[in-house]
Amino acid sequence: MSDTPARLLALLSLLQTPREWPGSELAARLDVSLRTIRRDVDRLRELGYPVQATMGAIGGYRLVAGKALPPLLLDDEEAVAIAVGLRTAAGHAVTGIEEASVRALAKLEQVLPTRLRHRVGALGAATEPLLTWSRPTVDPEQLTGLAAAIANRERLRFSYRRHDGVSGERRVEPHRLVSAGRRWYLVGYDNDRDDWRMFRVDRISEPVSIGVRTAARELPAADAAAYVTDKLTELTPVYRAVATLHAPVEAVAGRVGDSPADLVPIDARSCRLTSHSDTLDWLAWRLLTLGCEFEVHEPPELVAYLREIGGRATRAAG
Repeated sequence: MSDTPARLLALLSLLQTPREWPGSELAARLDVSLRTIRRDVDRLRELGYPVQATMGAIGGYRLVAGKALPPLLLDDEEAVAIAVGLRTAAGHAVTGIEEASVRALAKLEQVLPTRLRHRVGALGAATEPLLTWSRPTVDPEQLTGLAAAIANRERLRFSYRRHDGVSGERRVEPHRLVSAGRRWYLVGYDNDRDDWRMFRVDRISEPVSIGVRTAARELPAADAAAYVTDKLTELTPVYRAVATLHAPVEAVAGRVGDSPADLVPIDARSCRLTSHSDTLDWLAWRLLTLGCEFEVHEPPELVAYLREIGGRATRAAG
């Protein structure tokens, strides 16, 4: 093999197989001399590939772990397997690797040959994951498209369906993707509203780059995850509860309330709870797990919610 770049790629592909290669076998495979193999190994080392050589009758060459991850050479089957695995990780929101999976998938799909891209898409379309919960579906291809726009700082135009079902066109400078449990959110600067917004990715359709590169903007939060957390908290109705607990204050202290002032003794066998703002289900759960009788004085929404779950529990018990 006289073409040096092609020979180096072929040599690197062999060395990335987890085994030790005798120099004579490498020379035979590449149809070159042992001297050429040694010279090509030195070139790979200069490029940052940590090739280790061992001496002796069974010595040879192998690629070892270095300080940085060098570019990998993948055959067709390996590329398809990695792309499918990244799609699975992106679609199932595995804690800690969601956005990294999307970024890696965007890079991989950008360089996949058309024939392999079709294979990955066909396998994804033919595969149905077993889900233990219902959740909105997010197309991994759309996620990778959004990730690419973020990396390139490209302004997007897409149709967005609000929670009330009304759809409209948005022009957005995408900033980050955030995986929040079973949902994906796009954080970006809305050019039409001249403000930051978050968008549920499953409600985004037909995202298109409009060919405008944008400068980086400063997000009004520590990071995109904090921004989404704050916005979700604002959108969740919270309530402040007042209830009489039929238990000594000592028996429930530390189990409800964030401070001693939240619990006030009424007598030796009861006390008054004034809670901080919480959601209805959290307030109900805290009260029901105390193991004592109680009466809720406010808010009326909590009273109605307790009636609802109480009726459900009664029906379940026959």
